[in-house]
Amino acid sequence: MPWTETRHANAEALAAAVATRLSAMLDEAIAARGAATLALAGGRTTPPILRHLAAESRDGSKLTILPTDERWVPAVHADCNLRQLRESFAGVDGVRWVALVPERPRGKADAAFANAMLATVDAAFDACLLGMGGDGHFGSLFPGAANLDEALDPGSADAAMAIVPDPMPAAGPHPRISLSLARLLHSRQIILAVTGNEKHTVLARAMRENDPMHLPIAALLHAAGSHVEIHWSL
Repeated sequence: MPWTETRHANAEALAAAVATRLSAMLDEAIAARGAATLALAGGRTTPPILRHLAAESRDGSKLTILPTDERWVPAVHADCNLRQLRESFAGVDGVRWVALVPERPRGKADAAFANAMLATVDAAFDACLLGMGGDGHFGSLFPGAANLDEALDPGSADAAMAIVPDPMPAAGPHPRISLSLARLLHSRQIILAVTGNEKHTVLARAMRENDPMHLPIAALLHAAGSHVEIHWSL
């Protein structure tokens, strides 16, 4: 099976358990290669996980961290995922942060900046932490996006793509830059953290039905050669 699934008693237990898993992945990467690269989702599920992780004693200069997706907003904007990640790791010095959007973006969303930045991070991510929306999106790979099929192509050469959700989500109503499925799969470990019965129902449907145009998360779950470690709680 291309995934494993662990249920936790509540969101707090999930956050602690996932942080422990990420910590082990980081330690393994640092021991093997002297550094670790993390791709991390924003949203509401991940901040408690990241605060647990950031509270550990670790040399931040060995870490490279980037968001799995970003809103086409300035770096100081409240909806900026990189800003949220940096706040979660406040007090951890020396981290190399990789942005997907220029500090002051202008015009239409364009993935050229992101792809240039990602070219400096060409190795596999040591760990990738993803969340999932109630519509089955992950990263910013939303059902209804005009270029979703391209973004979900596991053979794509593009590490990042501009995505315009349709309809635009009420939370963070902005065009996006998202890592492509192909780049996300270029990870040594993938964790999917999901909370709530409604989302778990969507996840279970995606497990049964490989229909990524309606439930994009299905593309991740059913990708050839992939393994996703799923953690969920009520």
